[in-house]
Amino acid sequence: EQRGLASKAAELELELNEHSLVIETLRDVDPTRRCYRMVGGVLVERTVKEVLPALEGNREQISKIIETLNQQLQAKGRELNEFREKHNIRLVGEDDPKQPPKEGAEGAKGGSAGVLVS
Repeated sequence: EQRGLASKAAELELELNEHSLVIETLRDVDPTRRCYRMVGGVLVERTVKEVLPALEGNREQISKIIETLNQQLQAKGRELNEFREKHNIRLVGEDDPKQPPKEGAEGAKGGSAGVLVS
């Protein structure tokens, strides 16, 4: 679930950047100029003054959705960590914080294992 949320958030970030780029381009253009917009898979002809407010509204909604997805992603991360702690699940290579490190115990005996003196 967490991966799905992260990929959707990344996809929406790209769409947000694309909307911003188009908005920046259309601001410098004559408002009566014709432009084309894809609506539901259909290319429609409009003027810049009709399209620009719609694009800005879409950009705002996309940014709100991204915020919501990021909050859900953080909540899933906390939920996952709580589940791991509750059931004592560790990843491969992760140290157990309750057990003392093995190297420290051998080093306390005074041995010089692993040291080469010439």
